[in-house]
Amino acid sequence: MRKGPDLLTAYGILFLVFLYAPVLLLPLFSFNDATVAVFPLKGFTLKAYVQMINNPQLLTALKNSLVVAVSVSLVSTTFGLLAAMGVTRYKLPGQGPVMGGIMLPLVVPSIILSVALLVVLRQVFDIPLTLWTVGAGHVLICVPFSMLVLMSRLEGFDRSLEEASSDLGESAWMTFWRVTFPLAMPGIVASLLMSFTISLDEYVMAFFLSGVDQTLPIFLYSQLRFPQRLPMTLALGTTILVISTFIVVFSEILRRRGVQSTKPTGL
Repeated sequence: MRKGPDLLTAYGILFLVFLYAPVLLLPLFSFNDATVAVFPLKGFTLKAYVQMINNPQLLTALKNSLVVAVSVSLVSTTFGLLAAMGVTRYKLPGQGPVMGGIMLPLVVPSIILSVALLVVLRQVFDIPLTLWTVGAGHVLICVPFSMLVLMSRLEGFDRSLEEASSDLGESAWMTFWRVTFPLAMPGIVASLLMSFTISLDEYVMAFFLSGVDQTLPIFLYSQLRFPQRLPMTLALGTTILVISTFIVVFSEILRRRGVQSTKPTGL
């Protein structure tokens, strides 16, 4: 009777190894004292990380990505919170089609969205491509993720607390600020971190909409054309991988903690 679970466990382990083993080689080769990523390793060195820190183009690209990612996370979380409150609190006319439209970026390939936005921005509105256009595109793909995270949180606490606040004379704004916002805080933080990570790592849309201002993923891909810069690229990729993993795991922990704060059990 134990063969089923054992086979399933073995399959899960093999799948994870197949999926993540190539990624885990990235940090290993980033410390290798060689310009090519091959075995055997020649020695341990931090030279690639020193080159990464002292590269002005990399620092500029990093600054651009951080500015875009922080702005996108704030805007996406604001829109996601408002949309999640509307969906979870009210029965709106046409709610199904509206939800489908908001969630559309989750199923449409990024390259299709990127080309469509490029055509609309340049051919229809003649808007120059800058970091603003990159941020607008990232908001489009981050809002659905933010909304899903916040919906799971807003559906998980007792709404009678909001009703009690209203009965005691608080306005709708003060009820939101003193009751809803603190209870939704784990979901809000998780949404901010998730949107930040998605924006920081996104390449396709940034490639089409960035103009002359490079973001970090574009800079990373551009360095692959030069074999002598491969160690620095591996170091940069390792840094992004570690930071992104930490942010995603931390946001998921916060989201799960928020969902566990469900309605109090009745008698």
